[in-house]
Amino acid sequence: MPTPNPAAMDFLLSRRSRPAKTLTGPAPDRAALMPILTAAARSPDHGKLEPWRFIVLQGAALQRLAGAAAARGAALGYEPAQADKARAQFAESPLCVAVVESPKDSPKVPAIEQTYSAGAVCLALLNAALASGWGANWLSGWIAEDRPFLEETLGLAPQERIAGFLHIGTESSAPPERPRPDLDAITAWVSE
Repeated sequence: MPTPNPAAMDFLLSRRSRPAKTLTGPAPDRAALMPILTAAARSPDHGKLEPWRFIVLQGAALQRLAGAAAARGAALGYEPAQADKARAQFAESPLCVAVVESPKDSPKVPAIEQTYSAGAVCLALLNAALASGWGANWLSGWIAEDRPFLEETLGLAPQERIAGFLHIGTESSAPPERPRPDLDAITAWVSE
């Protein structure tokens, strides 16, 4: 018979991302962030390839990225609101961890499994931040797909991609509950 962990299950059943625009300082310092990163790095990883890495962005680095995002959005001809959304993601963030999918050549582990592992790292990082008492949100957007921005401002290699920008800080307001999936509509029970 399994040994349940009711506190962990209660957390998972009630967890809720905090809207990034509601996060303020303080953000976790290095000592507070290390256990969160450690928990994220324990994500499923077929082949122990570690096909991901972290870039911790704070302070002036966030402002540099905000300016670069605004400039890149304007250069691409995005509507001001769309360009500003990418700028604000960094300008208003107390701390951001960029989770970089960094695939490794492997004859045994398909690239898609490495992508799934990077996604699992994002969710584990989000949940670890929330479980540690911080507010957190996982964002992406057009800026996470723009190669010149990623390579010039974050130093990503050509084969690397952003799995997510995880914003972490102090929650300024409780998020409203939102509708959840109808399990009967998305679950098939197969017994034969």
